[in-house]
Amino acid sequence: MPRSFPFLGRQLVSASLAIVRLRTFVALAVAFGSIGVSASSSASNAPGPRAPIPRDPAALARTLVDTKSNLQRAIDAWLGRRQPRPPDEVTLDALYDQRIELLLAARTGLARATLLRVPAEVAGEVRSNLTAKRELSRLTPVTHRKRFRTGPALPPATLLRYYRAGQARFGVRWNVLAAVNLVESAFNKLRNNSASGAQGPMQFIPATWRAYGLGGDVHDPHDAILGAANYLHANGAPRNNRRALLRYNPSPLYVDAVLRYARRIRTDRRAFYEYYARQVFVRTSSGLRRITGPGL
Repeated sequence: MPRSFPFLGRQLVSASLAIVRLRTFVALAVAFGSIGVSASSSASNAPGPRAPIPRDPAALARTLVDTKSNLQRAIDAWLGRRQPRPPDEVTLDALYDQRIELLLAARTGLARATLLRVPAEVAGEVRSNLTAKRELSRLTPVTHRKRFRTGPALPPATLLRYYRAGQARFGVRWNVLAAVNLVESAFNKLRNNSASGAQGPMQFIPATWRAYGLGGDVHDPHDAILGAANYLHANGAPRNNRRALLRYNPSPLYVDAVLRYARRIRTDRRAFYEYYARQVFVRTSSGLRRITGPGL
C-alpha cells in the first residue's frame, strides 16, 4: 500500500501583476503547431515556471484570483480543442497556481490574511486543497533520494476511461480512483517504489498485488487502477469509502486528503484536469524540490 505522497499538491501561478513573459517564435511553433495565433499569444502571457509570487496579502489575493480565472479559461480552451495533453498555457498556469498553494500551505498566517480577501468560492476551494496538502505533508518524510524516476501521465481521456471501467466493474466511484491515483503517484508521473516497497501508479505492496491485481502488471496504469478498484471494493467501497481507504493506507490523514480531492473532482468539472496538469514536488532536507515540468 502507499507510503509516499508526491503530490504536495500534490502530495505541493499571473506572476506579479505587471509581468508579461514573451516566448520565442520557435518555442511557440513547437508547442502549438497549427493551433493558431490566439493560443500562442495566451501561452506567452502565462507566468514562467519561476515567476515571483507576491508576499503581500492584498497583492497575493489579486494574483490568486487572476490565476484561478486564467487557469479555468485555459482548461476550457484545451478541452474545446480536444487535445490529448495540456498545452503550455495550462501547464504554466497550473504550475503557478500550485506554487501559490504550496506557499500558502507553508505559511498559515499569510494564507489566512490572503483568503479573507478573495471570493468565498475561491477561498473554499483553496482551503480544501491546503488542508489536503497539510494532511499529506504530515505523512511524508523528508526524502534522501538522489535520483527520481519520472515520466508522463497517460492522456486524461485515457485515465478517465480506466477509472470508469473500474467503477463499472467494481462499483468504486471513478473520482475516488482518480484521487488515489493523484495522491499515490501524481497520475504515474512519479515512478519510484516507496520505502516500504509499494510499486506502480497506485502503489501496491507486492503481496497485496498478488491477491488483488487480477493477474495484471502492477506498473500498467490500466491494470493498477482495476486492481485498486478490486481492493477497495473488497474492503467496503462504495458503501464505506472511508473504511476501504483506511485499509488501503491506515492513516486518517491519508483518508481525509483522498476524500477531499475526490469530492472536488466530483463537484468541479475542471478539477481533475487542474490536478492532472500539476507537477511533482518532493520534500528534501533543503525544502521542496520540483522534479517534473517546464524549466528543468
